[in-house]
Amino acid sequence: MQILDAHQHFWRYDRVLYPWIDEKMSVLKGDFLPQNLKPLYDKSGIIGSIAVQARQSLEETHYLLKLASANDWIKGVVGWVDLKSSQLEDQLHNLTHNHALCGIRHLIQDEPDPDFAIRPQFVRGISLLSKFNLTYDILVRPHQMHAALELVRLCPEQAFVIDHLAKPDIRSGKIASWQQSIREIASCHNVFCKLSGMVTEARLRQWHPDDFKPYMDTIFESFGPSRIMFGTDWPVCLLSASLDDVINIVHGYVKQLGDEDRRLIWYDNAVQFYRLKETSENFRE
Repeated sequence: MQILDAHQHFWRYDRVLYPWIDEKMSVLKGDFLPQNLKPLYDKSGIIGSIAVQARQSLEETHYLLKLASANDWIKGVVGWVDLKSSQLEDQLHNLTHNHALCGIRHLIQDEPDPDFAIRPQFVRGISLLSKFNLTYDILVRPHQMHAALELVRLCPEQAFVIDHLAKPDIRSGKIASWQQSIREIASCHNVFCKLSGMVTEARLRQWHPDDFKPYMDTIFESFGPSRIMFGTDWPVCLLSASLDDVINIVHGYVKQLGDEDRRLIWYDNAVQFYRLKETSENFRE
């Protein structure tokens, strides 16, 4: 069964542009480009991807769109734009001339204000996205989930997806508070969830596949197979696992499901959510 990777990143490393890549992340201090990723995809059976922003910059958004134009297997781009800008509507109008742009993301996880996501200017920006057929990726930590929940309730017409399961503390095995937040936000049917980023929330390079089961159980019980999509989070995943390791964790879990549900998770849900023109039939070789 073929795979659409709903979450990966590209960058040319620059310590000024990517200050979040610190000394503990030295493996990420390099260039990670389409020519580095495509051979891994070919080996693993991944036939396309969604490239997701990794810094708060219109320059990077244009760079990702350029990469998508040059590589037809990059099926879409989740970029960044200043959602609080008074010129937001004009910027979105200009950006969406490039049909590869399918969504927007802001690094809410790095905002010191736990209520950042529900500040009026930000909510106003989110409310404009559906006009341009753009989705929104929610990147938050567990303590920011209350604001994320309020945001999705304030914008019921907007399509949202939670990145990286909202970053539960898999290292410690704590689950109760996160689990409650996930169940609440999953009750909003405009919200999907990505099975991505788990290995970097676990004990780095010391995890066991069973560590992820309680968290995936919660995601499947809360969202169901029709609102879950797979993402590798390459190259960030390399802090703790190879791309094949990440695929195998999810494969080991979803093998209990029927073919139709697995097809939804591996690629159909991402096609639907990001409103890609291709159907699952087009992805088959």
